[in-house]
Amino acid sequence: MNGQSTPRGSAGFDQTFRSTSPATGRVVWEGRAASEQQVDRAVERAKESNQDWRSTPLKERIEVARRFADLARSGRSELASSIADETGKPRWESNAEAGLVSAKVDVAIAAQQDRCADDAVELPQGTGRVHHWPVGVLAVLGPFNFPAHLPNGHIVPALIAGNSVLFKPSEATPGTGALLVRWWAEAGLPAGVLQVLQGGSSVGQRLVRSDIDGVLFTGSYAAGCAIHRELAGRPQVMLALEMGGNNPIMVHDVADVEAAAKTCVLSAFVTAGQRCTCARRLIVPDGPTAELLIRRVVEVSEAVTVGYPHDDVDPFCGPLISADAGRRVLQTQSEWIDRGGQALLAARSLRENDALLSPGVIDVTTMSDRADTEVFGPLLQVVRVPDVESGLREADATAYGLAAGLLSDDATLFDRFRRSVRAGIVNWNQPTIGASGRLPFGGWGASGNHRPSGYFAADYCNQVAAGIETTRLHWAEGKYPSLEASDREPETQDGDREVGQNPSGGSA
Repeated sequence: MNGQSTPRGSAGFDQTFRSTSPATGRVVWEGRAASEQQVDRAVERAKESNQDWRSTPLKERIEVARRFADLARSGRSELASSIADETGKPRWESNAEAGLVSAKVDVAIAAQQDRCADDAVELPQGTGRVHHWPVGVLAVLGPFNFPAHLPNGHIVPALIAGNSVLFKPSEATPGTGALLVRWWAEAGLPAGVLQVLQGGSSVGQRLVRSDIDGVLFTGSYAAGCAIHRELAGRPQVMLALEMGGNNPIMVHDVADVEAAAKTCVLSAFVTAGQRCTCARRLIVPDGPTAELLIRRVVEVSEAVTVGYPHDDVDPFCGPLISADAGRRVLQTQSEWIDRGGQALLAARSLRENDALLSPGVIDVTTMSDRADTEVFGPLLQVVRVPDVESGLREADATAYGLAAGLLSDDATLFDRFRRSVRAGIVNWNQPTIGASGRLPFGGWGASGNHRPSGYFAADYCNQVAAGIETTRLHWAEGKYPSLEASDREPETQDGDREVGQNPSGGSA
């Protein structure tokens, strides 16, 4: 994608800004990064545009969203190419993500109408009503791992609800973000309602510090905490955080060991391990098939194809987002082994590119000082436990709480697993990455702040006002005796003072 031209809807730019392919190293997008002054002007423009957009009937806002969906559908190939260029994702995965963009519109429309209906409730004192209003100006800070799908999951419901949006894509994927904004402009979204602000972390920091009404963030725990600290003392700014996890997948008492092994590998290594719902810990209670399962997980992982989106044969995994990210994963693996971890399958860099890693499977059962961290890459920990009770404790031994999965034929065990593991997504005989736009999506603990996205994104894109209404004013006699006592005629007997005079005889 050529980013030399400034797309309609952009906020204005300052210094040169570009993204490079982690597969080839070539520049795939180039434009301008926003200055602090341009961020401030974009905020003011968003406020001005919101006055008309929030007053636009919902039906008309939905019509704009449907035209955007049509453009995203017809431009799916262009979007998939942008995703593949900027992230290195294989063609099959980039195309799948591109298809989610248009599909989100119908789901968001249904969620707005379902969760934000202005319902009436008949009460003894009148009709109770709940009215939904847009929050105002929302900042959307997008991640690199799903540069179209995840910010789109914020932007679509926010615009349908009547908000204005300031979108800062990840600095690794600016071209994909610019393409989304261009389609909204072509769909007829009024100028200023959605603006893209390109740049690095300083642009995001300036945006969060601005006079905005809400921040919608997907990314790391460290970045989410920094935003939370920045907004301390500003409770009027709505904040929705989704921050990843140290996700467990436990396998016990399952007849189809082959299916279990492949489900574990898919959960751990899809998107090169760069999904926030990827399995990070494989928990295996002792049992007749435990060793067979672990062996097959290693064998399937070793056979995983790793390559580039332009390869003749589409690989299962592409590169990580950068060489630095790959080196961090390898450094973590070395530290685990130094502390007693056993490399059942060591991750390694391929084709002289530190961003392109083969999967790693490390048995950390006896490792000392095992940290509760999210390793964002193709590295799976194996934890052997003596029994199911120990497995349940291990699954819940994390401050995070995004996703968890159990592979088992025992329904009773899943009921125990579901009740004992604190996570926003708890799957049974499904990959940990299994999620649906028709369900809420969000984590507990260090994985979020109680504002799930997915179908429930409509909740944080709207604010509510409740009221009690009657068509005629009527006083309920006898309900407030102290008030009704004031209706008595003033006393006029000798010695009593007239109403309106104070004890000294002057006017009150």
